[in-house]
Amino acid sequence: MTSRNPQTLRWRRSSHSDKAGGQCVEVACLAPTVAVRDSKDPQGPTLALTSLAWQGLAKQIKSQKCDLP
Repeated sequence: MTSRNPQTLRWRRSSHSDKAGGQCVEVACLAPTVAVRDSKDPQGPTLALTSLAWQGLAKQIKSQKCDLP
């Protein structure tokens, strides 16, 4: 991840997430990368993906190809 402090980023959560803080991921733009973290553990590890990798992952998630049986 870059030297930016993850706590100062503008994190976004899916509009499908409930307000109770359920199982969600949050994303923040770090141009040229996208930071991803677990909303239940905002102080925990953060994954940095290239924009292209994030777009591919989001596309697979939306198509439900990543769903576990």
